[in-house]
Amino acid sequence: MVSALPSYKGHRYPVEVISHCVWLYFRFPLSFREVEELMLRRGVTVSYETVRRWCVKFGQAYADGLRRRRPRPGDKWHLDEVFIKINGERKYLWRAVDQDGNVLDILVQGKRDKAAARRFFGRLMKKTGAVPRVVVTDRLRSYGAAHREVMPSVEHRSHKGLNNRAENSHQPARQRERATKGFRSAGGAQRFLSAFSGISPHFRPRRHLMAAPDYRAEMTVRFTIWEQITGATGLPTTP
Repeated sequence: MVSALPSYKGHRYPVEVISHCVWLYFRFPLSFREVEELMLRRGVTVSYETVRRWCVKFGQAYADGLRRRRPRPGDKWHLDEVFIKINGERKYLWRAVDQDGNVLDILVQGKRDKAAARRFFGRLMKKTGAVPRVVVTDRLRSYGAAHREVMPSVEHRSHKGLNNRAENSHQPARQRERATKGFRSAGGAQRFLSAFSGISPHFRPRRHLMAAPDYRAEMTVRFTIWEQITGATGLPTTP
C-alpha cells in the first residue's frame, strides 16, 4: 500500500536536502552541528537549528513510512528493559522486537513495576494490531504479573539466556546515548528513540552474514525504499 508523502510546503530547501540531513542524523552518531558541517562540505549552507527542526518534523513521519513497508511482525516477541539517565534521574527504556530482530515498539517510563509492564503490553498490541504466540522476557516479575492480566493465553518464557535478541537491540540506542551525552527529557528521549528505532535498523542489515555484493544490492534496495517514502530522487545538490 502506497502512503501519502510528507508535506514539504513552505520549506525553502528541496526534499533531497531535508531527507539527507534527517538520514545523517538518525543513521550516524552525529550532532546537529556536525550534520551542518557535513552539508557545508557538500556546498549546502543550512544551520544546525534548521536540521533540528527537520528531524523533529520529519523523523517520525519517515520512520512510520518505513514501518508500513515491513511485513507483519513475527509471532514470537522478545521484551526487555534497560535504565537510562535523564537529567540525573533513572528512567527505563522498554523495547520489544520480534524473532527477526524487527523493533515493534519502544517506551520510556519512570518505573518497571507491574503497571509499567501492563502499559507496555497494551500499547504494543494496539500498535501492532496482533497478539503473539510466545513472549520471551527476562526474569523481572513485573512481566509475569502483567502477562497474566493482559494476555493469559499467550505462552510466556522467562529466562535471561533466551532474551539476547532484545538485549542486543538496545546497543545502537546505547551508543547514541553516549555520543549525545545523555537525553535532556523523557519526552525528548521518547521522540528521538521512536524515530531512531524506525530509521536506523532500516540501514543496518546483518552485514556479517552477507557477502559484499549481496550487501551492496540490499543497501541499494533500502535506499530506494527511503527515496520512495521521503519523496527524494537522489543525493542533495546545492539549492
